[in-house]
Amino acid sequence: MNSATAVEVAIDAFAERGPKLPLAVAYSGGADSTALLVACAERWPEQVQAWHVHHGLQAAADAFANHCAARCRELGVPLTIERVDARSGRGESPEDAARTRRYQAFDRLAARLNVPAVALAQHADDQAETILLALSRGAGLPGLAAMAMHWSRAGTDYWRPLLHVPRSAIRAWLQARGIDWIEDPTNINLRYARNRVRAQLLPVLDRIFPAFRTTFARSADHAAQAQEILTDVAALDLADCGDPPRIAALRSLTPARRANALRHWLKTRGGRAPTRAQLDELQAQIEACMTRGHHIDLKVADGRVRRVGEALCWAAAVSQPAPSEPLK
Repeated sequence: MNSATAVEVAIDAFAERGPKLPLAVAYSGGADSTALLVACAERWPEQVQAWHVHHGLQAAADAFANHCAARCRELGVPLTIERVDARSGRGESPEDAARTRRYQAFDRLAARLNVPAVALAQHADDQAETILLALSRGAGLPGLAAMAMHWSRAGTDYWRPLLHVPRSAIRAWLQARGIDWIEDPTNINLRYARNRVRAQLLPVLDRIFPAFRTTFARSADHAAQAQEILTDVAALDLADCGDPPRIAALRSLTPARRANALRHWLKTRGGRAPTRAQLDELQAQIEACMTRGHHIDLKVADGRVRRVGEALCWAAAVSQPAPSEPLK
C-alpha cells in the first residue's frame, strides 16, 4: 500500500463502518492524532471536535495544549481541553494511571457534550508493541487480542481507525501535506518498557520479519475471536451454575472450563480479571470444598470471594480513607 494514501484508505474504511456523529478525536498534538484529526475533519466537515487531555505531568504540558489550540483554529475544529490529575497511586504504574484518567476524562466529556463516538489514534506499531508487552507478561487471550478496532464504554462508541496503518505511513502522509506536529519527550524515555520495545525491538523485527505488523495484527484478530468463543462458553456454564454460582456445579466442570467461567464471573462482577495465582488458589479451594464446614475467603482482583452457603459470592473491597497528612 502506498504510504501517502494509507491514512485515507483507513479513513474510507472507517467511514464505511458508519460511526455515529458528531465525532470527537482524542488529540494530543502528536503525529498520529494530528493525522487522525485532519483526516476526520476533512471527511466530516463541522461534525468533528477535538478533545485534549492535559495530564499536568510535565513542564511542556501547557505548550502541548497551546499547540493543539492553534491547530484547531487553523482547521476550524472546536477544541475542549480537559485537565486531569494523572499522578500514579500506590502500586499503579505511571502509564496505567495516565491511561485510566484519560479514559475517565473521555467518559465525562462524552456525557457532558453529548458525543456518541470517540476516535483514538493508535496504529499498527502501537498494536505490535502491545502484543509484545502482553507476551512478555505471559498474558492470556485477552492480552494477546491487544487493542480492538471498536468497542463501547459507558454508552460511547470508541474507534481506532488507524490501527492497521504503520507509524511511518502516518508521518509520510503528514509530511506530504506539510503538516507539523509535536513530539512528546517522554516517548524516548527508555525507562518505560513500551519505549524500549519501540526503540530497540521493533527495528530488529523490521529487518528480520518486515511484515510483522500485518502478521501480528492477524494473530491478535485470531486471539480476539477465540476469546469471544470462550466468553460465550463461560456465560453458558455460569447460567447452568446459577447466580451466585453453586460450588457443586462449578466442581462438575473440567478445571479449564471452571477457570474460564470463574475468570468471566469475576471480571463481570469486579471489572478486573484475577491474577493467575489468585485463580489457582480459588480453584484449589473449590476442589477442596467437600464439606459444609469448608471455609472460603480469598482476596481476588479488587474484592473478596467468600463461600456463602452452597455458593460463591464476590464483594468489592471496602476502601479505607487515606490517612491525613500534616500541612507543610
